Amino acid sequence: MSLLPLLNWNGNKNSLSLSWLRLPLLFLITGLLSPASASDNTEAIWPALKQTYFGDRQIRVEADDLLTIEAPKRAEDAAIVPVTIKSPLKQTTARHISALHLFIDNNPMPHAATFYLAPSLKQVDLSTRVRVDSYTHMRVVAEMNDGTLHMIKTFVKASGGCSAPAGKDHSAALARLGKMQIRMREATLGKAMPVQVIVSHPNNSGLQMDQVSRGYIPAHYVKTLAISYNDAPLIKMEAGISISEDPSLRFVFSPEQPGVLRVQATDSKEQKFDQKKRL
Repeated sequence: MSLLPLLNWNGNKNSLSLSWLRLPLLFLITGLLSPASASDNTEAIWPALKQTYFGDRQIRVEADDLLTIEAPKRAEDAAIVPVTIKSPLKQTTARHISALHLFIDNNPMPHAATFYLAPSLKQVDLSTRVRVDSYTHMRVVAEMNDGTLHMIKTFVKASGGCSAPAGKDHSAALARLGKMQIRMREATLGKAMPVQVIVSHPNNSGLQMDQVSRGYIPAHYVKTLAISYNDAPLIKMEAGISISEDPSLRFVFSPEQPGVLRVQATDSKEQKFDQKKRL
């Protein structure tokens, strides 16, 4: 299955549908995904994932010249594992990374997120927080604007992140549902600056147990997060249950003129949230 065209920045979209995330659940049934296989055969699931999401397209592996991925070798908290993706390539209209596909091989839904990037972002430096369910390879596939694919990976030791209880009281979390923080220093025009967006949301995975009813809490998560500046897109994240509670996205960009940074989010119940910050 082809992922192209991924995103037309004029607003038309024919992107990777998150309903495809259900497909890897078949791996659980077939036994490809289990605690034993996570440590004994760490590459077992990738060929099937590659075929599912990219078909017969070639992927250049060990693309360390184009990408770096930073994650702890052994996570302190499997439910909140920090991940940073960077590239030394300057984003230009002529040559840029159009999308970053993040996979956590041995998670129940291995496709964690796709980040669609506009050339106006100029710099690829993204961080988020994810759940890790068992020892696994974590990999990023970069899709260039010419359609080529390039991959890097790292190995993370963690377990139980997808079923770990929420860190906050459920009723309190729902009371703050959709509230956003946009954190940044005072902007200097033309100078790169870090920005962090945090959405208050339980991001329930569907695998967490209600300690009172002993039933599973239904999945409820932020599925899209779109960030724009003066109505021009910068980043769009499409995500699933592997993103941690209170989804966070940190990125770097260089505003060339005063304007408004806007964050729009939609969750799996089609609830919409919107926040603006003037620079």
